[in-house]
Amino acid sequence: MLDELIVRNLGIIAESQIEPGPGLIVITGETGAGKTMLLGALRLLVGDTSRRELVGPYGQESVVDGRFLVAGEEMTLRRRVTAEGRSKAYADDSMVPARALQERTRGQVEIVGQHEHMLLSTPSGARHLIDGALGASGIRAVAAYSEAWRALVEARQQMELLGGSRHELERELEIQRFQAEEIDHAGFAPGDDAELAGRAARLRNSEDLVAGLAGVMEALGDTGAADTIARAAVGLQQLVRIDPSLNDHATRLEALVGELAELQMDLASVAASLEHEPAELEHLESRIQLLGDLRRKYGDNLDEILAFGARAEARAAEIHSLLVRSDQLGVDLAERETEARAAAATLTEHRMKAARRIAKDATAHLHDLGMTDPVVRFEFADADLGPTGGDRVELVFASDSGLAAGPASKVASGGELSRLTLALRLAGGIADAAVIAFDEIDAGIGGTTARAMGEKLAALSSGRQVFCVSHLPQVAAHADAHFVVERSGPDAAVRRVEGDERLAELSRMLGGLPDSERGQLHAAELLDSVR
Repeated sequence: MLDELIVRNLGIIAESQIEPGPGLIVITGETGAGKTMLLGALRLLVGDTSRRELVGPYGQESVVDGRFLVAGEEMTLRRRVTAEGRSKAYADDSMVPARALQERTRGQVEIVGQHEHMLLSTPSGARHLIDGALGASGIRAVAAYSEAWRALVEARQQMELLGGSRHELERELEIQRFQAEEIDHAGFAPGDDAELAGRAARLRNSEDLVAGLAGVMEALGDTGAADTIARAAVGLQQLVRIDPSLNDHATRLEALVGELAELQMDLASVAASLEHEPAELEHLESRIQLLGDLRRKYGDNLDEILAFGARAEARAAEIHSLLVRSDQLGVDLAERETEARAAAATLTEHRMKAARRIAKDATAHLHDLGMTDPVVRFEFADADLGPTGGDRVELVFASDSGLAAGPASKVASGGELSRLTLALRLAGGIADAAVIAFDEIDAGIGGTTARAMGEKLAALSSGRQVFCVSHLPQVAAHADAHFVVERSGPDAAVRRVEGDERLAELSRMLGGLPDSERGQLHAAELLDSVR
C-alpha cells in the first residue's frame, strides 16, 4: 500500500504530506480546490507522462515522494518535474528512467480516471480491458499473434521491394534490357564523340587537304629548300674543324635536315591516305548519326549516354533477381497471411471467452450498484489484420433488458457510465492490485445509487487500499480515512478530518452548510447508518 505521500509545488498545492493507511481513503473538497492533484501525484509516481503545467508557482520544480509497502518490503519512489517539463525519476534513492517506475508499480497500482468511460467505449479501450483479463493461454495467444503479425509485415515489405506487380516488372525489365543493349551494341567508348568529329571533319575536307598538302610538298621540293639546308649542314660541319664551339649548332642543323625529310614523307603518307579512304567518310557519318539518335534518347553527350546504359543494365539485373525471388516471396507471403489469420482467430476466441466472463461479472457488480436487470456485452466483428489482431470490439449496454441495447457512449447517462466503468474495471481484474485510485468515479449519481457506490468501494477496500476523489457524502461516509483539500486564494492544502471536523465536511457535502447544526445531525446519522 501507499504508506506516505509528500507533494511539493504541485499545481496549487504548495506542500502536503499524508499517511493514508489501509482501507478506503476518500478525498473531498470544493470544486476547483485541487482534489485531483493528489491523484496526479500518484500518476507521476507510477511513471505517467509529466507536464510542465503541473509545476506550481512556489518553485522551479514539482516534487512528489511516495513510500510503498509491498509484501512487507519498503519501496520509495520520487518524481521531479521542472518548469521546462523535464522529468527525473528515482527508485530507492537511485536515478532511474520514468518507465522503471511503471515496471516497479505494474500490478500494484491501478488508477481509474474521470473519463475512463470514454476510453472503455472505444474499440481500442474495450479491447485493452479484455486483453488485461486474459488468462495464461490468452496471453500466449497474444504473443503468438504478435509474432505472426511481425512475420507477415516482414513478408509484405519484401514483396514491396519488387516495386510493383510481376507484369509491370517484366515490362520494365524488357525496357531496361532494350535500352542497355541498344547503347552497348552501338559500341561507343568514352572520347569517341570527339574523335569521330575530328576524323569526319578531315574527310569532309579531304580534297582541300590533298591539294594543300601537294602545294606544301611542291614548295619544299621545287624551291630546293631541302638541298639548300643539306649543303648548309655540310658547310657548317666543316667549320667545326676550325671552331669546335660550333658543334652544337652543326648538330641542330643536321637534325633539321632529317626532320625535314621525315616531314616530307609523313605529308606524302597523309595525302595518300586521304586519296585511298573515300569510303570511310560514309562510315563516319553513319556513326555520327547513330550517336545523335542516342543523344536524343539518353543524354546530352556521350558520357551521359554511357552512364544511362550502365544504370539500365544494373536495374535490369536487379529486376531479374527480384523476379527470380518473386515466386518464392509470393508463397512465403501467402503462408504468413494464413498463419496470421489463424493466430488472429485463436486470439479472438480467447478474447470472446474473457469478454463473456467480464460481461457476466460486470452485470453482477451493476446489480450491487442498483441496476435491476442491466445488459452488458461485447460484440465482435471481423476487421483487417493489424498489430492488435483481426477483430473489432464494441461495448454494448442497456440499463435494463426492456430497453434497446446500444453503444455505451450513446445510450448510457453520466451516472450509468460511472457505475458501468466501475463494474467493468472490477470485472476486468482491477481488484488484483494492492492500491486502486478512482478519480470521481461517482460522477452523475446520487441518492440510493450513491450509497450503493459507497458500499461497493468499501467492500473493494477490504484487504487493500482504495483512493477515491468524491463529491458524494454517501461515498465519503464509508471512508476509513477522510482527507479534505481546502483552498485559500491561490493556495491549497490537504488535511485529514476526523470527529467534528469530518461531520462539518459531510454537512458541507450534504447541503453546503458546514456549520449547520441540523446538517451535522444529518451527517452523524449518515455515519451511523454506514457503521
